[in-house]
Amino acid sequence: MRVALAQIITGRELDQNLDLVRDYTGKAKAGGADLVVFPEATMRAFGHSLLDIAEPLDGPWASEVRAIAAEEGIVIAAGMFTPGASDAGAAKVRNTLLVTGPGVEGSYDKIHLYDAFGFAESDTVDAGTKPVTFDVDGVTFGLATCYDVRFPDLFTENAERGALVNIVCASWGAGPGKVDQWKLLARARAVDSTTYVLACGQGDPASVGLEAKGSAPTGVGHSAVVSPFGEVLQELEGAPGLLFADLDPAVVRDARTKLPVLANRHKF
Repeated sequence: MRVALAQIITGRELDQNLDLVRDYTGKAKAGGADLVVFPEATMRAFGHSLLDIAEPLDGPWASEVRAIAAEEGIVIAAGMFTPGASDAGAAKVRNTLLVTGPGVEGSYDKIHLYDAFGFAESDTVDAGTKPVTFDVDGVTFGLATCYDVRFPDLFTENAERGALVNIVCASWGAGPGKVDQWKLLARARAVDSTTYVLACGQGDPASVGLEAKGSAPTGVGHSAVVSPFGEVLQELEGAPGLLFADLDPAVVRDARTKLPVLANRHKF
């Protein structure tokens, strides 16, 4: 199976961000991909209001992504924002990954909220409560979002539910050591779960001459595909780009034979 990771830099305007989805999806399909992954906050970049653009999964933005996937005949995973519950009168959103395409329809709400490094995602976002997996051509994928990558149990749970591949979509916060942490965590989660990890992040705004907005996590780039043995198979730098990789389920089976961490795992 061929997959593509679309490392884009989104902004405030939903239509312009949809144009990026349309453009990169077309390129992914032309490159032979069966699945194209977009980052967290594809719908609108962090640092802008979210409540006013949050919509249900059958709303106009998600419906347009669905139409693009159907037109190109490819599965798309992309970050958006859906309505959350009200907390003491204050409305919130959910940080959602939409997955849609031929024979596939699903969504995942980010479980671990980014209350770290001076940013408080929980002020405006409701946490999800359950892992989500989906199948493409007989291959099971698990979903995760950004800060989730710091929590191994989600990745191993996805693997125990049958995932051979874990997708983590991110808008990673910049700062000292943060790129190194992103790379380390993606590789560690691949080895923890003996899955491929598709780590797709927003590109670095500085790479195209843009300034980050305050403490908002707006991306550092370095999207990567990691093997079940922790080997980085493909990686981008900070600038926007499209990365392709071919995934072989036999590699996962081999890893789980040689490194049976899931079978040897003790639950306490």
